[in-house]
Amino acid sequence: MANFGDLIGGFLQNAMASSGNQRVGNSIENVQRSQFNLPEGAGDLLGNLRNAVQGGLSSAASNPAAAGGLGAVLGSVLGGGSASVKGALGGGALAMLASVAMKAYMNSAQGGAQGGAETPNWSGGDIPLGLAPPETPAQEQALQHTAQLVLKGMINAAKADGQISPAEAQKIVGRMAESGTDEASQQWVLAEMQRPLDLEAFAAEIPNHEVAAEVYAASLLAVEVDTDAERDYLRQLAERTGLHPVVVQQIHETMGVAG
Repeated sequence: MANFGDLIGGFLQNAMASSGNQRVGNSIENVQRSQFNLPEGAGDLLGNLRNAVQGGLSSAASNPAAAGGLGAVLGSVLGGGSASVKGALGGGALAMLASVAMKAYMNSAQGGAQGGAETPNWSGGDIPLGLAPPETPAQEQALQHTAQLVLKGMINAAKADGQISPAEAQKIVGRMAESGTDEASQQWVLAEMQRPLDLEAFAAEIPNHEVAAEVYAASLLAVEVDTDAERDYLRQLAERTGLHPVVVQQIHETMGVAG
């Protein structure tokens, strides 16, 4: 089975667009400055992620794959770097996304929903998966599933503006092999790149609104949100996963994304 946490770490390590780096930094800063009580150890995960992303800004700026959109996502999941580094970055990314989602729901509940609609509430428990290590096999499986959905969300968001040719897909998989990415991960990424975008089917895979918020936040790392196609995709993702507009607004504010 593919290690989706490591694949997310590879994304952050190798081809993050400049705006994506900034959005990670905004998210961590806003979470740490809020009244959000992070569990023991989560602060270290977020701090390490922030340091790694800040240190990678200059290399990302010189990387053609870091221009954003399709190339940023699909080039970035290739690998490069050690498995331990990818794993650490992937763990930090999942902690960041979980904290962004939880903060969005908590702020929405405190501020009230717009237009008299029912206020969205956080129902994911005291500490969401990703902010604390899994304690049971079931929790570990759930965390891997969330990581898989996060990565699918990044790839799907990138598809909003185009598709990949078979030749390009094979080239990407070849680079994955050269970087030491395992066979299962290579095949999974290849299949996802070749699969037509089906937002309705993807939304049906997402188990609850909290995970949907994490997937939405991850999607904001994958695209610049500067085209109508990207904006329309994000709108449909929120609608089909049942994300409340106030929650979406809070995610955007935490990550420093306009709109």
